[in-house]
Amino acid sequence: MYIAIAGNIGSGKTTLTEILTRRYGAKAYYEETDNPYLGDFYNDMSRWAFQLQISFLGSRIQQTLDMLSSGDENIFQDRTIYEDAHIFADNLHAMGLMSTRDFGTYMKIFELTTNLIPQPDVLIYLRASIPTLITQIKRRGRDYEMNIDEDYLRRLNEKYEHWINDIYRGKLLIVDKDVDDFVADPTIIDRICQQLDEMVANK
Repeated sequence: MYIAIAGNIGSGKTTLTEILTRRYGAKAYYEETDNPYLGDFYNDMSRWAFQLQISFLGSRIQQTLDMLSSGDENIFQDRTIYEDAHIFADNLHAMGLMSTRDFGTYMKIFELTTNLIPQPDVLIYLRASIPTLITQIKRRGRDYEMNIDEDYLRRLNEKYEHWINDIYRGKLLIVDKDVDDFVADPTIIDRICQQLDEMVANK
């Protein structure tokens, strides 16, 4: 069982990955949080956009190779390579923060890589409004995220909705984080697990 968890910055991907990994006795693969370009990027997005995304892509490629060779029966992945391209790189290009030439180079590498990657059995999408994202970002208190612009998060949310509704074709489980606080209410985790089990059984 290969489950991927997608969602905007601050949506709760890592927390849900931790909870579900414990529940299933599975192997977790987490999003890189110590990217050496993150701090520079948030201070000067146009200067560091391409470097940031290439660094993330390289990390995701290595993670994917590790996943494929691990032999683990159950895998939970915190953020996918698809988001790197369809959400973050595409958004930076649309904002004029990544040149068309750099974006084209990035997408060529991405497309080559995705030919080697199995699609998740189920993709869990954590949908969250901007107020919910801001609250959770402040709660976890990462220094480099404290000055994230709300308009930036809003554009990412729009990209996520477009990707989920118009591009992604795999099995999808949507969790509304504005309503379903799985940390405060463990019964929500029970419901998510029941839905996952049913979806994987019917693949």
